[in-house]
Amino acid sequence: MKFTVLTVAGSLLLTGAVAAYAHGGASGIIKERMDAMGVMGDVMKSLSAMMRGEQAYDADAVRKGAAAIRSHSGEALTKLFPEHSIEGPSEAKPEIWTDWQAFSDLSDQLGVFATGLEAAADNGLAHGGGGAGMMGAGSMMSGGGMMGSAPMMGGAGPMADPAQLAQMPADGVFNMVAQTCSACHSRFRVEKK
Repeated sequence: MKFTVLTVAGSLLLTGAVAAYAHGGASGIIKERMDAMGVMGDVMKSLSAMMRGEQAYDADAVRKGAAAIRSHSGEALTKLFPEHSIEGPSEAKPEIWTDWQAFSDLSDQLGVFATGLEAAADNGLAHGGGGAGMMGAGSMMSGGGMMGSAPMMGGAGPMADPAQLAQMPADGVFNMVAQTCSACHSRFRVEKK
């Protein structure tokens, strides 16, 4: 019996050590934001394979993934970056706090695009991979102006309209989510070596 208890306790300690190692020993708010970024990164990887046609398109998985990203965007994301929280294993650049408005705008934009992706999940892919494959009036290929109004690379400008995003093919909206992530990472995250 003692052996079993020690084995379970040892396993729990090992599991905790592995989790801490995975985040370079991060703790507190830095670990919280690394965990949130990890969730979003995992979602993006799984949805990316679907959007490229490497996996069968699954509207429910797209909806769930988009909801997970949405739940970690906007204020839920910015609150994980209290001023000067770059000590330890953080990958945050100090520019987050010197250009807080741009960081906050990107976080909000991510939420809008994730909401749009969630709503567009049933539309399928533009190249016909499931769903309706819509390229109608609300799509990014039309003259509807939706792309012109979205601040794609973190620039100032009006926010995209979720109702228009909901009419687009899911892969088009997914690309907007991915571009927002990329814009934020290139501007505000220390490059991994």
